[in-house]
Amino acid sequence: MKKLNVKRAAISSVMVYLVGIAAFVGSYYFPVLEDPHVQANWVLSLALIPAALLGAYCYYRSGEQTNGWLLGAAMFLVAMALDAIITVPLFIIPNGGSHLSFFTDPGFWLIAVEYLSVVAAYRQIGNAVNIVRASGS
Repeated sequence: MKKLNVKRAAISSVMVYLVGIAAFVGSYYFPVLEDPHVQANWVLSLALIPAALLGAYCYYRSGEQTNGWLLGAAMFLVAMALDAIITVPLFIIPNGGSHLSFFTDPGFWLIAVEYLSVVAAYRQIGNAVNIVRASGS
């Protein structure tokens, strides 16, 4: 396992963050559920799957060999920092929330587990495909 390429991980994470924040904020403009906060978390959790796959693809496309869990954790930490710096002050605090309410919300941590899991699964599936290719099957 090679070390984490921090620059590539940060760039990949910013891409995922931008897709995620667009989905989260955009969901408020199309009310379907009674609770717009629950709806925003659902939309984010669905949008996060292809976004995290795209971020992992962009990271690994240059041949990086980083462990998927390590990459997922690094990408999540960047997203978490962006949430603290951008999301909470611009979107949460004006609507009566706080950093504390945002980061202690169980939905936030469920989405974090999803994010890490999708990135790690991408790496594992990529490894399995490479093994099958190498065996000539």
